[in-house]
Amino acid sequence: MNHLLSFILFTPLVGALILLLVNSRNEDAIRWIANLVAFVGFVISIPLWFLYNPQNADFQFVERATWIPSIGAEYFLGVDGFSTLLILLTTLSAWTAITERVKEFYIFLLVLQTGMLGAFMSLDFLLFFLFWEVMLVPMYFLIGIWGSDNRLYSAIKFFLYTLVGSVVMLLGILALYFHNHTVSGVYSFDVTLFHKLNLPYNLQWWIFLAFFLGFAIKVPMFPFHTWLPDAHTDAPTAGSVILAAVLLKMGTYGFIRFSLPILPDASRQFVPMIVVLSIIGIVYGALVALAQKDWKRLVAYSSVSHMALVMLGMFALNPVGITGSIFQQLNHGISTGALFLIVGIVYERRHTREISEYGGLSKVMPVYAAVFLIMTLSSIGLPALNGFIGEFLILQGIFVVSKVWAAFAASGVVLGAAYMLYLYQRTMFGKIENPKNERLLDLSHREFATFAPLLVLAVWMGLYPAPFLRRLDSSVQHVIARVSPEYIQKNAAADCAAPAPALAATPTDATVAANGAAAFLATLPCGPDGRPLAASTGPGTTSGTGADIPPSASAGQTGRPGEPR
Repeated sequence: MNHLLSFILFTPLVGALILLLVNSRNEDAIRWIANLVAFVGFVISIPLWFLYNPQNADFQFVERATWIPSIGAEYFLGVDGFSTLLILLTTLSAWTAITERVKEFYIFLLVLQTGMLGAFMSLDFLLFFLFWEVMLVPMYFLIGIWGSDNRLYSAIKFFLYTLVGSVVMLLGILALYFHNHTVSGVYSFDVTLFHKLNLPYNLQWWIFLAFFLGFAIKVPMFPFHTWLPDAHTDAPTAGSVILAAVLLKMGTYGFIRFSLPILPDASRQFVPMIVVLSIIGIVYGALVALAQKDWKRLVAYSSVSHMALVMLGMFALNPVGITGSIFQQLNHGISTGALFLIVGIVYERRHTREISEYGGLSKVMPVYAAVFLIMTLSSIGLPALNGFIGEFLILQGIFVVSKVWAAFAASGVVLGAAYMLYLYQRTMFGKIENPKNERLLDLSHREFATFAPLLVLAVWMGLYPAPFLRRLDSSVQHVIARVSPEYIQKNAAADCAAPAPALAATPTDATVAANGAAAFLATLPCGPDGRPLAASTGPGTTSGTGADIPPSASAGQTGRPGEPR
C-alpha cells in the first residue's frame, strides 16, 4: 500500500489516455470505459476507509519523491481523516445525459477528477497549486461546450473568478516559501513545515487575505458567490453534481488545511469579518432560493446558504464547530449532489427547468418522488438523516461562542426547510395540469442504482455517524491545537489530576501524537490556580496563554513521515 494514493490519483488520468485511443463514433464503448474507470477508481479508494488509522495523528499513506529539486518542490502526498473522506466522495460520472462529443466529455470529466483528487492529497504547496489550476480547464470546457443557453458567459465567469483568486493565492504561497527560507535557510513548499512556522502577525495578515480570496471564491462566500448560480444553471448535470459535491469543498478544505493551522493569529483576527459574510450568505442565499422559478437555480442558491453555514461553524474555532463544519461538507456533497441529479433526470425527459411546468409528478413517477423526498429531508436536516447531525454540531459549536450567531444560523435552517418543501409541493403534489407530464417515465434501474449509494450514506450518516466522526478527530485536534490552544488548556483544566508536589515530566512528541493535546493535558497535575501544570522549566516547552503546553500542542506540528503532526 506504499503507493495507494498514486494509484487512486492517476487511475482517472489513465482512463482519459485510454479514451484518446477509442474511435469517437463508438459512443457506447466510450461510456463503458469511462464508467468502468470511475468504478475502478472508487474500488481502489475503498482501502483508505479500512486502513486509515484514526488514532494516528500523522499524515498517512505518505509518498515522497523529488520533483523540482532546484526550488525544493516535491511529489509529496499524504492524507488525514478529512482528506480521506473527501477522496471517497470524489468518484462521480455520468451516463446518458450527453449525446454530443461524448469522447471529449468523458476525457474532461476524468481529468477534472484527477485534479480534485490531487488537491486533496498534496502536501507540497506547489503540487497543490498545480492540481488546483488543473481543475479550471476541464470545468471551463464542460460548462462552455455541454452547458445550456448561456454556457459561454457562465464558463468565462467561472474561469475568471477562480483564476483571479488563484493568482492572489499564489502570491501568498510564495510569501510563505521565501519566509520559510529566511527562517530555516531551506527552500521548500512542504506544507508540514509551514504548519510549524510562527509567522509575524503582519505577514500572517496579508497572507490570510491572499488565501481568503482564493478560497472564498471557491466556497463561494458572499459577495464572491455570483459565479455559482450561473455555473450551476448552465452546466450539464454531471458538471453540476461535481461542482456541488466536490469542487465547492476545495475552498473550505483550503481554510482548514492551510489558513487556520498556518495563520492562526490572523484567523482569529478575521473571525468578525468571516462571521458577518457568512451570516449574510446564510440568509441571503435562502431568501433568493425561495424566490426562484428555475428548479436548478433554486438548488444552486441553496448551496450558497449551506456553505455559508459551513463557514460559520468552522470559524467558531472550537472542536464541535469545526467537526460539524467538516461533517456538513460531506452532507452537502451527498444531498445537493443528489438534488442536481434529480433535476437532471426530469430535464432529460422534459427539457425544461421551470418549476411552473411541473406538478403532480408523484402520480406518474412514484419512485422518483420518494427519492426526491428523502434527499429533500436530508437537505433540510430531518433527524435520522445526515443533514441533522451536521447542522446540530454546527449550531452547538456556534452557540457556545455567540447566541446571536446561532440565531442567524438557525434562521437559515428554517428558511432552508421553507424553500425545499415549497419546491417539493409545487413539483410533486397537486393535479397534473400539463399534458406533457402525464406519460413521464419513472426512474430506470440504472438511475435508481445511481441514487442507491447516496440514500444509504444519508441514512447511515444520520443514524450512526461515529465512524465518520472518529476519522475526523485527529484532524480537528491538530487545527484546534494551532488556532485555539487556549481552548485545549481551558477544557483540560477541569479534568486534570489532583495537585501533586512534583512537576510532570517533559512530554514527548510521541505522547501528544498518540493521545492528542487535550488528552495529554488532562493527565497533568493541577497547579495552585487549578490549571494543569506543564514542565515549563524543562526543555522543549513553550509558554502560552494560560497554562504552558508542549510545543507539539501549541505549534501544531505536522512532521515528515514518522513524525507526529
